Amino acid sequence: MREYDVVFVGSGISSMVGAALLAKAGWSVCVLERNPLPGGCIRTDEITAPGFRHDLLSGWHPLFVGSAGYAELRSDLEKRGLHYLNTELPTASLYPDGRTAFLSRSLQANVDEFNSLHPGDGDRWKEAFQDFMSKSEIAFGIVGTELWSRQGLGLLWRGLRQLGKRGSLEFGAQLLVSARDWLSQTFSSPHLRGLLAPWVLHNGLGPDSSGSGFIALLIAAALQGGGMPIPQGGGFRLIEALAGLIEDSGGEVRCECDVRNVRQVDGMANGVALADGEVVSARRAVACCVTPSQLYLRLLEDAALPSWVVEAARRFRHGRADMQIHMALAEPPRWKDADERLSSTAMIHLTPGLDAVSRAVNQAERGLLPCEATVVLGQPTALDPTRSPRGSWILWLQLQELPSSPIGDAAGRLKAEGQWTESLKEAYADRIMARLGRQIPNLESATLKRVVLSPADLQAANCNLVGGDPYAGSCALDQYFLWRPLPGIPHHRTPLKNLYHIGASTHPGPGLHGASGYMLANQLLAGG
Repeated sequence: MREYDVVFVGSGISSMVGAALLAKAGWSVCVLERNPLPGGCIRTDEITAPGFRHDLLSGWHPLFVGSAGYAELRSDLEKRGLHYLNTELPTASLYPDGRTAFLSRSLQANVDEFNSLHPGDGDRWKEAFQDFMSKSEIAFGIVGTELWSRQGLGLLWRGLRQLGKRGSLEFGAQLLVSARDWLSQTFSSPHLRGLLAPWVLHNGLGPDSSGSGFIALLIAAALQGGGMPIPQGGGFRLIEALAGLIEDSGGEVRCECDVRNVRQVDGMANGVALADGEVVSARRAVACCVTPSQLYLRLLEDAALPSWVVEAARRFRHGRADMQIHMALAEPPRWKDADERLSSTAMIHLTPGLDAVSRAVNQAERGLLPCEATVVLGQPTALDPTRSPRGSWILWLQLQELPSSPIGDAAGRLKAEGQWTESLKEAYADRIMARLGRQIPNLESATLKRVVLSPADLQAANCNLVGGDPYAGSCALDQYFLWRPLPGIPHHRTPLKNLYHIGASTHPGPGLHGASGYMLANQLLAGG
């Protein structure tokens, strides 16, 4: 029986960050991963053709590069070969008529760009951004602090002192407003609304969801401030560097270790048992980077848990499904009649605008394949030419408005019978290629190979992606902020002493940031 101070179940970004911080502080740690490679949703592979290094699942690291965990670990990770690349143009939206809207890393450039879309919109963006930044300690504190804790109370007190009673109430209302309401009340240009609206999809929300206005503003401010960085050579470079730091500090990262259950005695977790019978003991803590259903209904299946905890875990809802299309191109895309800046933009959304995003979300939530989904188009080669052979290109496509179990097609053309089959995923990908081909005339001739990952493929790759939900649970308001992961457990502790719950299903929610692992590590280092 091996023994460590802390055992992490699952090797997602939160586990790796938490383990690295604890190992660096001298704690003995072990990270257990059921798959052949660590990293959770961070994986780089040549799945199309030799020399084309695709980031599967997640691919962009703005939240991690802007995180407290990266600030603390940066020098150690750089010593182990991690190097981030960036661009002045993190994102743009491309519309069916060929018009474009860009968000850059310069406030003044954005003011000028938005004013060109509609007079006054740039000035309104500057006002909104500066107002947000005046409250940034509170805004970013909400997503970087254990809310149900002494630190959370301290954040609330600082907010009250800074903003006063009226200002605090106004800020609270801002947290709840939908993206549709915020965008419609603030900006006149439909193209500017269509630039910012798709970003709420990256948090599993829709533009009509409560709280999506705050998310849209927070992400836009973060992109302007930090861009869209990616690791040179592929996202897995981050995992390699974190694993190197853990192991150099005396810890272990073990793969192909399927954890069967969490061991506990008298209400206290003291280790885990693997499927092959091995027991791994934990002197101080067990941290599970999993969904609530995985934790409470599988890993703790035999534990004496309060009935309300089990019922809450059963009621935990997963969100819409995701599809990814990875493409190897023999040459860069030639954009038809569009702004040449697209060639150096990290991530482009193809969308008719705000209403189209809303419509696609609504169709997906009713079990239908959207007739005109928002296409997220990433261009890693624009930032990192080493990702593919000289002169070639990679496209990273994501569709975030899909049903887990499609029962119909909003366009009335595809036959969907409740599950993602090979034929259905390829047929839906063909629909996306037809739209993309209207914007990129050389798409068909340049394509060497495409690989489509359906929601079913995503769940098969990672058991936390239930139904193809890439965000480990719906971020509707009742499962967010103080209510994540479960309404009665709004923090990273669990009903079992020394057992902690981290990952995207917990606060602060989805996104490649590692924040929950960072919070846990600091909590343990401070004495629990």
